[in-house]
Amino acid sequence: MQRPLIGITAYNYIRPNTNGWRYDVCYGKNAAVIEEAGGLPVLIPSMVSLDTLRQTYERLDGVLLPGGGDIEPTRYNTEPNTKLFDVSAERDEMEISLAQWAIEDDLPVFGICRGIQVLNVAMGGSLVQDIPTQLETNLRHSITSPEEEARHKILHDVTVEPDSRLAEILGDTTVPVNSLHHQSLQSVAERAKITAHAPDGIVEGIELPDKHFVLAVQWHPEDLVANDARMNNLFTAFVQAAQARMQA
Repeated sequence: MQRPLIGITAYNYIRPNTNGWRYDVCYGKNAAVIEEAGGLPVLIPSMVSLDTLRQTYERLDGVLLPGGGDIEPTRYNTEPNTKLFDVSAERDEMEISLAQWAIEDDLPVFGICRGIQVLNVAMGGSLVQDIPTQLETNLRHSITSPEEEARHKILHDVTVEPDSRLAEILGDTTVPVNSLHHQSLQSVAERAKITAHAPDGIVEGIELPDKHFVLAVQWHPEDLVANDARMNNLFTAFVQAAQARMQA
C-alpha cells in the first residue's frame, strides 16, 4: 500500500567553529516515529521561496510541526522578552504559512511543543514568552539540561478533556508527560478547543473539532513512544488521517 507523505519542518543550525555554515536539520526521532507509524517522512527546509514551499506543500498528505526555538513575538503583536532564544524569521514564515494552508485545506496537522505554539499563533493566538519569569507556578516545565536529564524524563501529569479527540486517541484522560518548554499558550485562538492542561493550568493540548485532524500537544510524545503505547497512538492516528486524505 502506498504510504502518505508527511512533511516535517526543519530548523536552522549554524555549525560551531565555522564561518556561519548553515544547515537545515530535524530531531531524528520525529522522522523515526512517522516511519514507524506508516508514513513517509520528508524534511522541509526553512530557507526556500514561498512558491517552492507552496509546491512542496501541495504534494504532502500531512504536516508535522515539531519542537524548537521561539517564535518572533511580533507575530502575535507583542514586544520581545529578553528570555527569547533561537528565533528564526525564516522558520516562522515557513511554519505559519504551512499551518494556515493546511487548516484552510483540511490537511492533517500534528504539532509538538513549538508546534502547538505555531498553530496557535497562525490562528491569531498569543504566547507567554517565558514561564519562569511571567507565571507563578511550582511546576517544572523543562528538564534542567540535556547533560543532566533525559528528554523522556517525566515531569508532570496532564489532564485531558474526556470529550476530545485527544482523549479518544490516547484512550485516557490522565497521562504522565515529559516537558521541554519555557513558553506556553496565552490567549488561545478562538477557533481552537483546549483539550489538555497541566496541574498549574498551562495549556497542554488543542485541536480543531471542525477539521479531520488538526491537533497539537505541548509535550514531546516522540520521546515517550518506547515506554508508553498511548504516545504511539498519536502518531498512528495522525498518519492514518493523512492516509485517508491521500486516498480521498
